[in-house]
Amino acid sequence: MNRNKIKLTEKLEVSRIVHGHWRLNDWQISNLELLKLTQEAIDHGVTTFDHADIYGNYNCEKLFGDALYLKPGLRKEIQIISKCGIKLVSDKFPERKLKCYDYSAEYIISSVENSLSNFRTDYVDLLLLHRPSPFFDPEEVAKAFSHLKQSGKVLNFGVSNFNPRQFEMLNSYVDEKLVTNQVEISPFCLEHFENGNIDFFLKEKIKPMAWSPMAGGNILNPSGERGQRVLKALLEVTGELNDESVDKIIYAWILKHPANIIPIVGTGKISRIKNAVEALDIDITLEQWFKIYIAAKGEELP
Repeated sequence: MNRNKIKLTEKLEVSRIVHGHWRLNDWQISNLELLKLTQEAIDHGVTTFDHADIYGNYNCEKLFGDALYLKPGLRKEIQIISKCGIKLVSDKFPERKLKCYDYSAEYIISSVENSLSNFRTDYVDLLLLHRPSPFFDPEEVAKAFSHLKQSGKVLNFGVSNFNPRQFEMLNSYVDEKLVTNQVEISPFCLEHFENGNIDFFLKEKIKPMAWSPMAGGNILNPSGERGQRVLKALLEVTGELNDESVDKIIYAWILKHPANIIPIVGTGKISRIKNAVEALDIDITLEQWFKIYIAAKGEELP
């Protein structure tokens, strides 16, 4: 069994660590530098890359596609994730007056076609609906998914930030069953341990993806009492494990959970990607796992 890979379905295998491109604009690197970073990530076993149409004011997908264009053969070695559904107010869409969500079949299909053009590819491996919407017609989504699957433009489908009821509702309408749910999970964000989502993932054998596993830097650079408490626990565990770095311990904490959580590492530095991969070899104890969890909760277990 390849420790760097995990199966979401019989046909979809992704890397155990996913490279996220939410802040790709901020990395300020050239196409050639991005290609080099991508190749280095692949060399470390990270073959899955997470995007969304809106990232970087609708710019990040094109940056990645332009980098891949420099080495077209790389496309066969990787899996591309994209998301759609959020409409941002943007200079690229001057007709929009406010931010909203759109899950009409027409919009989902057009968004995917734009993403394919940006990526310079014929298909994406996994399409996620970016956020649940108070105005949501699952029949429209099912129609879009069916078209995209039959045309070969999307191979697999999932969601992001959905709760169990929303996931089950959509799953009851679509022909292609949802393969994952991308949610925020970190020692700073326990929401999905408390709202039933983690239990739901285990029940349905769904392997979730975790965005913002470092809580946007709030864990490593805490400002409040809670953050200081979590960092203290993490530092204690690093000391117990021969001074492994704190970020490795955070990834190890996520990776240890039996729900097979897949962390998304959003960085432009290969050293941090390497740390996440090396966390696969760190086996923290159950007591160490709970030390971090209890520090985040701020109280002992009942």
